[in-house]
Amino acid sequence: MKIQDAVVLVTGGNRGVGRALVEEALARGARKVYAAARDPKTVSTPHAVPLKLDVTDPEAVAAAAEHASDVTVLINNAGVDLAIDDILTHDLDDVRREFEVNFFGPLRLMRAFVPVIAGNGGGHIQNVNSALGLLVAPGFGSYTAYASTKAALLMATNGLRDTLPARGVELSSLHMGFTDTDILRDPAVQKNPASEIARKAFDGIEAGAAEILADPVSVQVKAAAALDPAQLFPQRAA
Repeated sequence: MKIQDAVVLVTGGNRGVGRALVEEALARGARKVYAAARDPKTVSTPHAVPLKLDVTDPEAVAAAAEHASDVTVLINNAGVDLAIDDILTHDLDDVRREFEVNFFGPLRLMRAFVPVIAGNGGGHIQNVNSALGLLVAPGFGSYTAYASTKAALLMATNGLRDTLPARGVELSSLHMGFTDTDILRDPAVQKNPASEIARKAFDGIEAGAAEILADPVSVQVKAAAALDPAQLFPQRAA
């Protein structure tokens, strides 16, 4: 579908990839772009419509769906990484918090906005995922909790492909490696520009892509995910 004249809602639209997605939607001629954030005062993109939203709060999600009843494109971008280095020993409350934001948050938004989008004649939902949602590669075990939330989101997205197109709702999953956002805790690694990820995200939506591998890292990880784990972790499989 075309973004021109669409009504777009981006969660976590006040910074990082979310802000870049808001800016790209406006640049492509979207009729209206809601930039959702827990504190709408932090939304600074000109011409964006700030929308108060905590994706972990069911009442806030319901209120957002009522207020933004003209949405035709939902982008579930809001996410957290709580630096859970060892999923076996770290406080489980933090693991649950990551799932609340990264998995149950998008699920709440989809449950609330699928009827809205369908009622507006159809549209698109894009779930912002990660290369880590495809595979926890060797050396990245400290991201296991975060990866698990993204893998769950990917499976939910794929499962909904069986039912949502009949309601006029297309789905896409956006994957990327390290990107220049506040969530990335390793300052030493090379990062994708958020603006480039946003451009590829909307290119994918407009092309009708089901899965968008937005950088070379996600392409490589997608290919590696097809391998036997024993090939990736030989010492551990011995």
